[in-house]
Amino acid sequence: MEFLKKLRIDSVNFGSCTGRNWNETKGNGELKISSPVDAKHIATVYQCSENDYEKVIEKAQAAFIEWRKIPAPKRGEIVRQIGLKLREYKKELGTLVSYEMGKSLQEGLGEVQEMIDICDFAVGQSRQLYGFTIHSERPNHRMFDQYHPLGIVGVVSAFNFPVAVWAWNAMIAAVCGDVVLWKPSSKVPLTAIACQKIVADVLEENKLPEGIFSLIIGRGSIIGEKMLNDKRVMLISITGSTKVGRHANEVIAKRFGKVILELGGNNGIIITPNANLEMAIPAIVFGAVGTCGQRCTSTRRLIIHDSIYDKVKASLIKAYESMKIGDPLDETNHVGPLIDKSAVEMFTSALKKVEEEGGKIIYGGEVLEGEGYESGTYVKPAIVEAENEYEIVQEETFAPILYLIKYTGTVENAIAIHNGVVQGLSSAIFSDNLQETERFLSYSGSDCGIANVNIGTSGAEIGGAFGGEKETGGGRESGSDAWKAYMRRQTNTINYGSEMPLAQGIKFEI
Repeated sequence: MEFLKKLRIDSVNFGSCTGRNWNETKGNGELKISSPVDAKHIATVYQCSENDYEKVIEKAQAAFIEWRKIPAPKRGEIVRQIGLKLREYKKELGTLVSYEMGKSLQEGLGEVQEMIDICDFAVGQSRQLYGFTIHSERPNHRMFDQYHPLGIVGVVSAFNFPVAVWAWNAMIAAVCGDVVLWKPSSKVPLTAIACQKIVADVLEENKLPEGIFSLIIGRGSIIGEKMLNDKRVMLISITGSTKVGRHANEVIAKRFGKVILELGGNNGIIITPNANLEMAIPAIVFGAVGTCGQRCTSTRRLIIHDSIYDKVKASLIKAYESMKIGDPLDETNHVGPLIDKSAVEMFTSALKKVEEEGGKIIYGGEVLEGEGYESGTYVKPAIVEAENEYEIVQEETFAPILYLIKYTGTVENAIAIHNGVVQGLSSAIFSDNLQETERFLSYSGSDCGIANVNIGTSGAEIGGAFGGEKETGGGRESGSDAWKAYMRRQTNTINYGSEMPLAQGIKFEI
């Protein structure tokens, strides 16, 4: 395929890179990558060894010594060039994202655009790594805080956003003076290899040392655990399931490392009687079926006032019936495949469980077969009538299942249902009533890291900090002041007087 050639994806690829040099280890297993779109083999990746990992870490340590010396705006200039280089490869990289992961081509291109946007954002941020001056209680003293680079920052990314989440972390970390070690999902390693080669071009053009951006592709049980336990990796940003995040957090905490956790979401939208349904229905549908329900911010639960429940249900079914499911590279299709057959099994298992608990499937739920669906990874998105307390509704199922939940009375009742799950990533309310929307955004409203009014739960702008509360992990990455997580804070005091006042007025006779 032409886009693979331009991205320099070979039929056989290697699983670790220090910048420009790839370690050519072959004895640690192969990843034979096939597309969920058509089940065709794309390429093979040899997983890296523990010895490869050590080589990468050593290069990263050496690179950090040099990279942190470069002024932050100059580091921003390198990130600016990476953004320009990504623009050159946007079509090809977006196509690979779509073909390797299964999301629609427009979403694949949009994900690459997110990378470009975060580069632009990080360039500006490179001139705004500020501290604060604080009034000292002692005369002729100045006190201030400042931020310094951490060192090696690890990024563990998930399959659903194979490149954007890495960029959110990597570009901010880079302008902060950190070096970045990327462990992508083993389900989508080719996009990571393509990104590594694109970035390497910029580093080479600027005669920068290897190790500023590094890549490791290997078994989680070996390479992943080594990374979690490695004191040389000062911070690890992890996107994944709550189960994965809980284990990682325990391991990293034992060595007093730093962690950013972006874990599960069980995102809900409240629809009050004051909602504009012409706005709400498209947002709900995209939130529920975009990326085939495999976004952290996908809409899982729809909490609807009983007075408009039947109307909303009918509108959703009509919208779902109009959706086209098929090859995501065909831009006339709305929904592509799930990532693999294990995801399909999770989808069907969840639907079986919700029926056992008393739920009712009112649309979809089938695994599609026949021409165009030979990969066995295409499903018809499901709409299910359910109760919030069902065990399966309390879980995050990474698939296109939308639970309809009825509420009565005031918006406070809807908020209680909404908050009645252990996850806390993204949330939304549709209402034109000021009191309802302000209540939703107040301290007694949504308990999520992201709370929206009259837009859906899916996606986020890179200018705002992204992340959630409760079992979503509490992490923040991307915009706002999330850059502080990638640096170490230091308080400094300067005595510019000629006396030495001691704390609490203590005096020593000398």
